[in-house]
Amino acid sequence: MDLSYTPEEEEFRARLREWLAKVLPGLPPKPSPDDWPGRRAYDLGWQRMLYDAGYAGLHWPADAGGRGATPTQHLIFLEETENAGAPYVGANFVGLLHAGPTIAAEGSAGQRARWLPPVLRGEEVWCQGFSEPDAGSDLAALRTRARRDGDDYVVSGSKIWTSHAEVADWCELLVRTDAKAPKHRGISWLAMPMDAPGITVRPLRTLAGSTEFAEVFLDDVRVPVANRVGEENDGWRVTMVTLSFERGTAFVGEVVACRRVLGELAREARKNGRWDDVPLRRRLGRLNAEFRALWRLTQWNVSESERSGGVPGVGGSVFKLRYSRARQDLYDAAADVLGPEALDLDSRWTLDRLSSLSYTIAAGTSQIQRNIVAERILGLPKGR
Repeated sequence: MDLSYTPEEEEFRARLREWLAKVLPGLPPKPSPDDWPGRRAYDLGWQRMLYDAGYAGLHWPADAGGRGATPTQHLIFLEETENAGAPYVGANFVGLLHAGPTIAAEGSAGQRARWLPPVLRGEEVWCQGFSEPDAGSDLAALRTRARRDGDDYVVSGSKIWTSHAEVADWCELLVRTDAKAPKHRGISWLAMPMDAPGITVRPLRTLAGSTEFAEVFLDDVRVPVANRVGEENDGWRVTMVTLSFERGTAFVGEVVACRRVLGELAREARKNGRWDDVPLRRRLGRLNAEFRALWRLTQWNVSESERSGGVPGVGGSVFKLRYSRARQDLYDAAADVLGPEALDLDSRWTLDRLSSLSYTIAAGTSQIQRNIVAERILGLPKGR
């Protein structure tokens, strides 16, 4: 693992900092969390600014429209944009971090030409149609069916926790194309247009009050066979590529954010007298060590990614497993530092604490991550 930065990488960091300092003061105010059309426009506008400045799809390969930057440069980009308070990818999350990299790695030349440029330019939004009411952690047990009818698949079923479905143009959709095959082998990965007849979207309100997820009901929705990424019934392998991106680098910026939050808590504890509480101070110190270790683990995963051609490995599961718990520990500590303020339902601390509860479920539950670590890293036998 190489934890140092080359002169070229430090030059890249300096140019990025200069650009961020120039453009961030001129951004419009962020829209209300409930204004999804406004949030979509805001997020796409920021993506267009990144595109015009040459920072869109930084880590995507050049032949996919990206800059072909190294994973280390991508890490620097995530660190600097988070430290500068730049907008998060928001509604562009699935397209930029999941579907886009998957299509870049597995799609045909025509598919890459059709779907990748609009994502990079901030013109189209994607959502993720993986989980189902009866197939969450056991994703391979999905039951949404796709029946071949000439040049189309006819899709029926339902999805849940579909990220940004209410404002999406496309959906990365997992469907069962062979009901007789073993459950991991009868799945295909489709790109479904969200304006196709037969699609019903029902937003879901989370514990924190947001509606970035939705139920999606599919009633004989026709999806062209040409929209299948990878071979028919090879969707599980393609999905593992998607999930490696989701667990490999998708949370990097959030580690930086947690380190910043931890600094805020330490400063607040010094102001309100809580710093004299030795167990609390020790707790904050442990969290500092935790997030420093997670950052080093991120650098290790990036080093591994550079050696494997840019696709994250299973080390992302180790990171995601520990980060999910550390984030919850951080906001538990925030309650001790802030006292009653941390219980204010309008406080960002309360909303962030509620949001942190989802991280042991999102992007693969902690139980699933433990299975991946046990079987694919430690070489233990599969459970029965």
